[in-house]
Amino acid sequence: MPRFKPESTTLQPERAILVGVDTGSSEWSLDESLAELGRLVETDGGEVVASVSQKLDVPVARTFVGSGKAEEIAQMAKGMDADVVVFDDELTPSQQSNLEHIMGSHVKVIDRTALILDIFAAHATTKEGRLQVQLAQANYLLPRLRGMWSHLVGEQTRGGIGSRFGQGESQLEVDRRLVRKRISILTQELKNLSTQRSTQSKARWESGVYRVALVGYTNAGKSTLLNQVTGSAVYVKDELFATLDPTTRAVELEEGRKITITDTVGFIQKLPTLLVESFKSTLAEVVNADLILKVVDVSDPHAAKELSVVDEILKEIAADRIRSVVVYNKCDLLDGEELQQLRLRFPDAVFISATEGKGIRGLLYRIAQEAGRGDVTMTVEVPYGKGLLMNMLHERCQVIHEEYHEGGLRATAKVPERLVGTFGPYRLDSGAKTL
Repeated sequence: MPRFKPESTTLQPERAILVGVDTGSSEWSLDESLAELGRLVETDGGEVVASVSQKLDVPVARTFVGSGKAEEIAQMAKGMDADVVVFDDELTPSQQSNLEHIMGSHVKVIDRTALILDIFAAHATTKEGRLQVQLAQANYLLPRLRGMWSHLVGEQTRGGIGSRFGQGESQLEVDRRLVRKRISILTQELKNLSTQRSTQSKARWESGVYRVALVGYTNAGKSTLLNQVTGSAVYVKDELFATLDPTTRAVELEEGRKITITDTVGFIQKLPTLLVESFKSTLAEVVNADLILKVVDVSDPHAAKELSVVDEILKEIAADRIRSVVVYNKCDLLDGEELQQLRLRFPDAVFISATEGKGIRGLLYRIAQEAGRGDVTMTVEVPYGKGLLMNMLHERCQVIHEEYHEGGLRATAKVPERLVGTFGPYRLDSGAKTL
């Protein structure tokens, strides 16, 4: 028999209590919103042990929930040995400070914004992604510094010797300066990276590459779709925000035209404004796209609401005017009759199963149709010395007929509108037909 009982080194998940207020103003029911909050907690490595709700016309200014409810939650947290209380909406700095005082030092109080920021911090892998999360965290932290130093600020209010130079206030100001400086540095670094991204984006535009962006609610299957279409190996996992960093891959359509497809960060209801602002350089891939594919998990009972969230965020980043196609994914999880009903309701949508590869060919055909809008049919003769132009003809255009002549390659092709000027000097036909 061993002298000492070995202690487990396995990290225990933090025990979380969820709190939500039903004001009746949201498209989502409180139960639906709290269920999603629970999934976020699990994604961040926690375990939900209880949920608490309260019906109010508006949240209480001091403690978000009523004072009696806050005391009830504090007792529940103590009795259930909870580590953290997570509120479904963003708390003001004063609300958070007041709630922390009620809950006691052994229980953390956070809101949905802090939880999402923590998940993003864990999942961001590229330099740009990490900088974006750090900027959002710093902006979130700045107005909450006073609460963090309240125990020291309190010493200053007692008066007496040395009260004019209160330790808390001086430390608070030092920290504010440090955070502001950090925000300034991060903003400048992101600005530099954004400039690089804009240069790359401009180069793709000038080269005539047709750009497709995948957007959708988190966990809708965008990364799986990208892998299926391009044969790449983007990280995929059945959890919220499995991938944050944009990934762009090239694919050649059957007609010979090359396009790029970019997978972007997933959206979610109540996505913190701080994150939308910080990720604007990443979301520029969406804003600069020629076509947006809105990927929807058709098996999710909240599919319509999730699509509405996607539309709202696209409007927020001024991408709502870009041509788009709704792509209903995970159709393998529906029976034949359900699928048929959806096809009748949404005749312009595309239905696929990215996991099983069903409907992918039809989706690529639809992309080709969209890419061909505005194409100009023209006959050109490209000199043999213009190798770059010949590559552009074969990769960016749809060649209908070609033959080699003494003067160069003579071809009739459907040319993207943005490349008409490039091939204009080599045109042979007197007129051109726009599709």
